[in-house]
Amino acid sequence: MKNSFCLFCLCWFSLLASAQIRLPDYPDSLFNTYYWQRVTHFRTLPRSKEDILFVGNSITDGSGWGELFNDLHVKNRGISGDYTAGVLNRLKDITDGRPAKIFLMIGVNDLSRNTAPDSIVKNICLAVSYIRQETPSTKVYVQSILPVNAVFGKFGGHTKKKNEILEANRLLQEKAMATGFVFIDMYTAFSDLNGALDTKLTNDGLHLKGSGYELWKHIVYPYVYDLQQQPSVLPAPKELSWQQGHFTLSECRTIVASDPATIRQAVTLQNELAEMGRIMTIENKLPVDQPAIVLSAEKVEAPSGKDEAYRIDVKNDRIMIRANTGHGLFNALQSLHQLMRDGSMVDNCSLRDWPSFSFRGYMVDVGRNYQSIPLLKEQISVMARYKLNVFHLHLTENVAWRLESKVLPSLNNAAGMTRNAGEYYSFDELNDLIRYCTDRFITLIPELDMPGHSEAFKRAAGVDMQSPEGMELCRKLLNELMDHTELPYIHIGGDEVKITNKQFLPEMYKVVADRGKKVIAWSPGGEVPEGTIRQLWQGQVKPLPGFVSIDSRHLYLNHLDPYDAVTAIFSHVIDDVPEGDEQHPGAVLCLWPDRRVSREEDIIRMNPVYPGILTFAERCWAGGGWKNYASDFGSPGSAQYNAFSEFEHRFCDQQQQYFRDKSFFYTRQTETEWSLIGPYNNKGDVTAVFGPEGINQYDSLAAMSRLKVYGGTIWLRHFWSPMIGSHLKDPVENSTWYAVRRIYSSTEKETGFRIGFYNISRSNTTPAPPQGAWDGRGSRVWINGESVQAPHWKRSGNLPGLEDPLTDEGYEYRDPVMVILHKGWNTILVKAPVASFKAANWNIPVKWMFTVMADD
Repeated sequence: MKNSFCLFCLCWFSLLASAQIRLPDYPDSLFNTYYWQRVTHFRTLPRSKEDILFVGNSITDGSGWGELFNDLHVKNRGISGDYTAGVLNRLKDITDGRPAKIFLMIGVNDLSRNTAPDSIVKNICLAVSYIRQETPSTKVYVQSILPVNAVFGKFGGHTKKKNEILEANRLLQEKAMATGFVFIDMYTAFSDLNGALDTKLTNDGLHLKGSGYELWKHIVYPYVYDLQQQPSVLPAPKELSWQQGHFTLSECRTIVASDPATIRQAVTLQNELAEMGRIMTIENKLPVDQPAIVLSAEKVEAPSGKDEAYRIDVKNDRIMIRANTGHGLFNALQSLHQLMRDGSMVDNCSLRDWPSFSFRGYMVDVGRNYQSIPLLKEQISVMARYKLNVFHLHLTENVAWRLESKVLPSLNNAAGMTRNAGEYYSFDELNDLIRYCTDRFITLIPELDMPGHSEAFKRAAGVDMQSPEGMELCRKLLNELMDHTELPYIHIGGDEVKITNKQFLPEMYKVVADRGKKVIAWSPGGEVPEGTIRQLWQGQVKPLPGFVSIDSRHLYLNHLDPYDAVTAIFSHVIDDVPEGDEQHPGAVLCLWPDRRVSREEDIIRMNPVYPGILTFAERCWAGGGWKNYASDFGSPGSAQYNAFSEFEHRFCDQQQQYFRDKSFFYTRQTETEWSLIGPYNNKGDVTAVFGPEGINQYDSLAAMSRLKVYGGTIWLRHFWSPMIGSHLKDPVENSTWYAVRRIYSSTEKETGFRIGFYNISRSNTTPAPPQGAWDGRGSRVWINGESVQAPHWKRSGNLPGLEDPLTDEGYEYRDPVMVILHKGWNTILVKAPVASFKAANWNIPVKWMFTVMADD
């Protein structure tokens, strides 16, 4: 819907440039007392640029729009008895507030006065053109005139105008593109088989009952919130077909469930519906001739993942949910939640679904940076919404041991912790997290990292883990953990350490396995016995025969920026197989913020946590993928590009609907096309100037290009090249590339841009750029020929350590750079030079990349 609006802008832009639009001057006496009561009332109300106004006559006036949408920005600007002249007369009041959107439905009262359809449409088009002139950023939606019905014997002057209504609607639809508004056909959905207003929606043939406003909301909901027409389900179901009709939630009073598994999920659904204001009871029988939502434990066929498979069938009077298990029912409710996006109606559909991988996890490192229980639960809740089912909790590190211990109480002493001193989890808190996960069909996997990453242990115990005394303490610590919890897996770490005692890891394996638990360890790492599940973390490591493997390669959020995270994770092939099996059950997405954070919220704000979780959920559930370690999503017309574009629409719908109150940075990148110009041999001088810098015209610059690339973050060479590819196939050092693109603005305005040339991993001690520069390589960006200055860096000139938090180094967590865009097309030119690919310091790898994206 956003793209179509840009087309409208182009259509009316040239028209507005030629003439100033003036509204007719009407005498006040033309309008009745109620009209002026409403107009003067509207003038006293607060206004904001986020307002979404419903403008019209008594049909609009009759709804409590803010309550209907549960959104204070959605406001009623209807006046009973109003007609097109009345709207024109009060239009300046409306445009002065610069609202975000206007939804206009007007004209039926004009018809009752015998005004011709073409005259009505001319007035509506005049209103739209005036709005466009006065507040070009306001999106305008003209809703068709509703049908009428004479069966009630009321409003005869209106109900005899069926043909005129059809003609007016035809003309409105015809003129929408040229005039610059979105036409919304309401007539069809509100009509019965004879083209009259459906009697279920009205009691007088003209005005609406509550069910009519529910339908109205359902139709315009995607326009109000910039969503796709059909609800977006993520992860995408394996099978989904849409049908005509809908199930009305406000007419339903009953959830049917008859056994313990279904009753448990029925209570979950009942609570969720109550949060939407829909109060329902749980019964064990179908109500007679009443709509109902039915949960049933019955066989659902699936080629894999039968324990999690489910089916949903939505019809006018019934939502039928079937699954083989309680877990399947829970998964079904997550999809139903997305189908119920507007809280009013659910479109009729049939859906059958199952996962491609059984092990779909997310890991947080609380050893280095402690996270409170509420923040952990927030992330777990998001995991559950998107059907992830494993929560990996990395509890111990060199920094601190974050789990209670009676075996070695000194582990919990604040003096032994080098960060977040005194912060750890009691067993009561851990078991509370376990219950929270279990309620959502998520398995919590605790990790006590051994024998590496264990300086906190050494400080507390006074011995090394691999010593005889240390081994005995580790046995006791593992048994203490297992004594206090009921969990199927224990992770023992095992990586990034010199193994001096080859019996250490086999012995720890035996301690855990003897208690009937499955053991997980990192790979590469120390040698572990057969039967250990290997969690792969380095890119060159492959699954081994005889070992179950879990994939975490290039799935570290701390090394990814938001655009790169979504691109790379979407392309990933889980464990190198298209779908899971016993040897390849799945993957874990990891978050390792090695550097200290100033506040725990920065862990989410500075890392693409929620964009990553959603993309990872899609890939693990769907299976498949395109290419491991990829930085791009292909070019238009390719299968990869088309698949990514379809996913991105659903992804952005989720962002818009469910993450408005959370840290979730992302803007659509599929249609971001860059024309690359180069390479120029800079001979190691990154300040060298080449031809594109003297050219300001887009067409001239684009003509110099020999390569087009797509995306929000462009990698000219990935810092883990050649293992991870980039947009350039054969990057060469001592080169300068330029990139050009253009963007359209409907008006001259100040716009925020997210600009970056070096995304610092949250694990390294990379310093901020030099003051006055975007990076240390001489990268630059111009918009319409004007150089865009880098921000004033808060920590420039300092060589940081891991205890120095990041502040404003990343484009995704600092304020955008504000730039004036011209009305019409604007040209962006980027300069990206590089000298040697060899890094002087492993903490400062050479990242040849750029991001220049406008905030929507």
